[in-house]
Amino acid sequence: MIRMGKPHMGRGVAGMTPLLAVAAVVLVAFAFAAPAMAGKPTGKFANFGQCPTKTAGVNLCVFGQTTSGEFKIKKTVVPITKTITLQGGIIENEETGSETFVNAANGETVSKTPQTVPGGLFKIIASKGWPEILQIIFNEFINKGITGVNATTELVGNVGISRPALLSGGPDALTLPVRVHLENSFLGSGCYVGSKAHPVTLELTTGTTSPPLPNEPITGSLGEPEFLEEGSLLILKKNELVNNTFAAPEAEGCGSQILFGIFTGIIDSAVDSELELPSVSGNNTAILKGTLENATAAAVVKSE
Repeated sequence: MIRMGKPHMGRGVAGMTPLLAVAAVVLVAFAFAAPAMAGKPTGKFANFGQCPTKTAGVNLCVFGQTTSGEFKIKKTVVPITKTITLQGGIIENEETGSETFVNAANGETVSKTPQTVPGGLFKIIASKGWPEILQIIFNEFINKGITGVNATTELVGNVGISRPALLSGGPDALTLPVRVHLENSFLGSGCYVGSKAHPVTLELTTGTTSPPLPNEPITGSLGEPEFLEEGSLLILKKNELVNNTFAAPEAEGCGSQILFGIFTGIIDSAVDSELELPSVSGNNTAILKGTLENATAAAVVKSE
């Protein structure tokens, strides 16, 4: 007679039951994976979450936010009322002092933040005599629907940066090759001023510009510098970067969704007429006001 006893539980690793063995393997796997699971910067370095610290040679991190200012082409002025973010890293050559900007880890080096074009298609805008807050509310209201137009600055090339020029007020402290995306239901999704081949190049400075006429020189500002974390973090509050020497090319791709683009050229011409494009150097202005932060990559990684 064969007796049926309790089922035999086989032994796994080092005499453990299979269930415990599996658990042990999982724990070991997590132990090895933990160092590779990167955290996020914390504390005063929290803004540098997209600094490309894993890119070879990156030894500095950059984070900036433009909270006000304006972008002007000929007579069309677009105030900056929604925050635009710049982020990335810098490879600084310690021997030559040259600096190379490296794009943000997630690819969003310059945020695509739509700004309201006052008056939209029909240029109906609030009176300059009104309080500023009422002007903003009125212009936002007018910009709703088919008549409204948004303008979004989009990066189309490599960012150029020179921290020495930024601190001294020299030229080309920050160079942004961009295009301006004009959007509404009539213009469609492919209407641009500038392109990768012909960008609008903003050579921004904290110093004084030297534009051709009719523009007059304007002056930016380094702002209020504050060193934190034993000098590993520099914050420039009330920073102002300016440029009024850039040119703007003709519009392209406007109305490309209408009847398979049959009227694209006509609508491009209409936009050019309205904005007076192309607009040569001496007629356009960019003023970016906000905060710039610069930290050592080592300090950012250490804060994770």
